[in-house]
Amino acid sequence: MDELEGVKARTDSVISTHAASLVEASRQIHTQPELSFAEHHAHDLLCDLLERAGLRVERSAFGLETAFAARAGSVGPTVAVLCEYDALPGIGHACGHNVIGTAGVGAAIAAATVAEELGGQLLVLGTPAEEGGGGKVAMAQAGAFDGVAAAMMIHPAGMDMARMTAIAIQQLTVTYHGKAAHAAAAPHAGVNALDAAVLGYQNVAALRQHIRADERVHGIFTEAGEAPNVVPARSSTHWYVRSPTVAGLAALKPRVLAALEAGALATGCTMEHHWIDPGYADLVDNEAMIELYERNLARCGRTLTEPSAQHAVVGSTDMGNVSHLVPSIHPMIAVAPPGVPIHTEEFAHHAGSEPGDRAVLDGARAMAATVVDLWGAPALMEAVTAEFEANRLSGRITGRATI
Repeated sequence: MDELEGVKARTDSVISTHAASLVEASRQIHTQPELSFAEHHAHDLLCDLLERAGLRVERSAFGLETAFAARAGSVGPTVAVLCEYDALPGIGHACGHNVIGTAGVGAAIAAATVAEELGGQLLVLGTPAEEGGGGKVAMAQAGAFDGVAAAMMIHPAGMDMARMTAIAIQQLTVTYHGKAAHAAAAPHAGVNALDAAVLGYQNVAALRQHIRADERVHGIFTEAGEAPNVVPARSSTHWYVRSPTVAGLAALKPRVLAALEAGALATGCTMEHHWIDPGYADLVDNEAMIELYERNLARCGRTLTEPSAQHAVVGSTDMGNVSHLVPSIHPMIAVAPPGVPIHTEEFAHHAGSEPGDRAVLDGARAMAATVVDLWGAPALMEAVTAEFEANRLSGRITGRATI
């Protein structure tokens, strides 16, 4: 490891050289938030940075207009650094994807300068539409992760944490069909689709006390009738069904569906449902790679901690699907004070301020140094691979991009 410290010092220096342009890019992406699959400005900005640094860039890669792929190195294990840059409706970069995208590009620019020297190949992927669109899943199905030995990205939070609690999720839409009638003159002639939806919702509420404490089912009404004096002929609901693992999600889904179908049965309505693809798998962190990242983050003056009950990020991400294909990490880097939750206006402010700027540069340094370790110390890469294989044999990972 000591012999690689000089290489890491050089990658640090590269990031320092590019610091101003990386921070400026982060600020630009932050002030011009773009939603899933519409991240044209961010796509072009990050591709320009990579091209100016000498990387081979493919724009609109893997069949997605706002995805990109850039490469360096010609032989050796391929390490992928992933970039996100989509925003949230209404609250912009309240998940800090401006930091993710530019930190990933910074790490790639630095690592690319030593790829040939260390005998490694670099792949930096711009992955659109993490906020519900599943860009990484589509890219995986198109072959983006074929031959990749390891993958990494960082994600902003209120603390420097080894991981987020990323659980499996699939969305569900349900539509009930009844029969309209005048609610005062002839209610007996109607079949109330809103009643079906309400009963289905209540059934799910009853189900919640008999599912695991770490499972989640939450839904909203998206259509509930048109006028109070007309028996609703149609109603719709939208659900998120979550479980800590892909296997747990598979077991939970039919229970939720049965609860919703019971609402239709009780009211005489018919029901149609649609499980929205892609579902997101749980994220299986590679602990051997986390240890490397932890040591490299310490070089930046940051201390990586494990999530606690008070400070944790719980959610779902399509990086989970990637972690079932290749060894992966998704550590959290502090851009806000502890206790400031992501997906809030306050967090969005911090992601576009000086703490966000520092996270761009520190995240880039830590990831570039971790890539150096994986290329420069074959035993470390072997440990990463062995852990992944053990998870595969145990059934902890599925080996599939889709769930």
